[in-house]
Amino acid sequence: MNSVEKPRASGVSWRAILISLILIPPNVFWVWEVEGMWHSGHPTTISLFWNVVLNLFILILLNLIIKQIAPKFALTQGEMITIYVMLSIASGLVGHDSLALTIPAIPHAFWFATPENEWAELFHGFIPKHLVVSDKQILLGFYEGDTSFYDPQILRAWLGPTLWWTSLIVALGLVMICINVLVRKQWTEHEKLAYPIIQLPMAITEGGGTSKFLSNRLLWIGFIAAAILDIWHGLHYLFPVLPDFSVRHNARNWGSFFTEKPWNAIGWLPVPLYPFVIGLGFLLPLDLSFSIWFFFIFRKLQFVFGSAMGFRNLPGFPYQFDQAIGAWMALAIAALWVTRRHLTGVLKRVFGFRDAIDDSVEPIRYRTAFGLIILASTYIIWFCLKANMTILIILPFFAFFFAMSLAITRARAELGPPAHEMAFMTNAQSFLVNSLGTRRIGPNNLAVFPYFWFFSGRGYREHIMPHQLEGFKMAERARMNTQRLVLAMALAVIIGSLASFWAVLSEMYRLGGAVTGAGGGIGPSVGHIGQFNWIANLFAFPREPNQPAIWFTIGGIGFTFFLMFMRMRFIWWPFHPAGYALSMPFGTEYFWTCLVISTLVKWLILRFGGLTMHRKATFFFFGVILGEYCVGAFWSAMSVILRHPIYDFAPG
Repeated sequence: MNSVEKPRASGVSWRAILISLILIPPNVFWVWEVEGMWHSGHPTTISLFWNVVLNLFILILLNLIIKQIAPKFALTQGEMITIYVMLSIASGLVGHDSLALTIPAIPHAFWFATPENEWAELFHGFIPKHLVVSDKQILLGFYEGDTSFYDPQILRAWLGPTLWWTSLIVALGLVMICINVLVRKQWTEHEKLAYPIIQLPMAITEGGGTSKFLSNRLLWIGFIAAAILDIWHGLHYLFPVLPDFSVRHNARNWGSFFTEKPWNAIGWLPVPLYPFVIGLGFLLPLDLSFSIWFFFIFRKLQFVFGSAMGFRNLPGFPYQFDQAIGAWMALAIAALWVTRRHLTGVLKRVFGFRDAIDDSVEPIRYRTAFGLIILASTYIIWFCLKANMTILIILPFFAFFFAMSLAITRARAELGPPAHEMAFMTNAQSFLVNSLGTRRIGPNNLAVFPYFWFFSGRGYREHIMPHQLEGFKMAERARMNTQRLVLAMALAVIIGSLASFWAVLSEMYRLGGAVTGAGGGIGPSVGHIGQFNWIANLFAFPREPNQPAIWFTIGGIGFTFFLMFMRMRFIWWPFHPAGYALSMPFGTEYFWTCLVISTLVKWLILRFGGLTMHRKATFFFFGVILGEYCVGAFWSAMSVILRHPIYDFAPG
């Protein structure tokens, strides 16, 4: 060890792992109840999960008391980080775009099959029976409620699918952990990426939580301002007679002002004003926050252009999801390109060359990580083969998925967007259907696609791979021993998946699948995202390769590389390629005006106050985020206790 290097503290104690494992089930239940069952309160649709931050904040307050009474029992920063990472991974698994979709999807195709929709004739015969529950007697309570999930017959029926899907989730999570191990040194130590999302968790956990951080005056000004706002919003929800000014995205629609062609093609144009998203936007690099809302407007103007030009032969114009697929592909290629020398060194270490890079302080050795990727990938392929998929579809499907995962993780590490939703069709399923057509894919592969929506489908907002890498970065900053952190992450994946199945199934059997959610929405089983209608349409009306979609995907790749070239060539170039990738699919609607405000505020502060004022303002926005997270989470927790939706402070 270098004489000037400080020794690394373990941090990842068995105590911290045990606390995390105790906290995972109630947090998973909480997330499912408000996100999946009621569609009200969305902890995991924002990059920084507010339920996890609230857990952390409560532990810090308790830790301050413990430090006064019995200092040797107080939690360290490393232990706090361990808890944060494990809760983030487990919460992500049950989130709005993840298992909250797939678990209700498992019986969906069988319960809702009718003579009219012809699902049974179209694709029931191709669905792998070991992955689903199809017995309508078992499913009666799932949809009608007032049934105990703990009935032995029901438990036996669900045990097999639960273990099968958990095994796939563990394999996927293991591949992600190992990929992060392989790229960690390059991105974290050599390039020194900023990791904006971890700024607040790192600040509040310093020293296991310190009174110095909590005594910052600007922090509490921001906290109190945001807290008062959320208290008032919550009271207005309970007592509508109170006056209120809503900050929610569905409170205003500027699109209603555009009634004449071609401007009415703008469609829904919400005006969200969430204070905590403004705070998260303030932590972003200026060029990214500007680019996200600029390219959101750019996307809307493409619809106007298409309407003005009357592109009747291009009914999908502007093919926004295909542009997004191309953009994210380009970001994945760029991420691999900038990491190429490091990856060459990794391969040298794997194959035993003497001049290979040192991996002695890595979470696990490169050779071990590489071997685990091969082992887990082999299991994923076998899982899919057993589900009657074919190898020529399995390989490109998962190559696409892991490329997307790498690009999202890189974007989070470098830029920290407040959310990265790619709703609807920015996925491997759509890419393969457009590229190959349904006949080349085959019915056996198509029938499995709807069940993969939880990791390659709906939106990617809760993707767990970025949280893993951010955990490694937090550990590096806190000088932790990361080897046990890998075990902690793996346990979070296993227990998070099992807890998700428990939470979803127990509540569905208690309440029934058609329970009404907040805002007039309906529960996840009835109000599904439509993947079975999509697949039925593909079976009924086979498609050839979609040439316009392919060209727009290629165009998205080319335009993203153009933006990259301009950024490298001209230092003044303000348009970030990640902003284009993030804004082309649906999702930016939930926060775009928040970023307009944060961009303007940050530019003014840097322009007239300099870095000193910027550092002070950062604490103010830390307070805004914490204030909304704490009070908004309080309303959400009360809704679980009272069994009724209350104020929903977060978009989703």
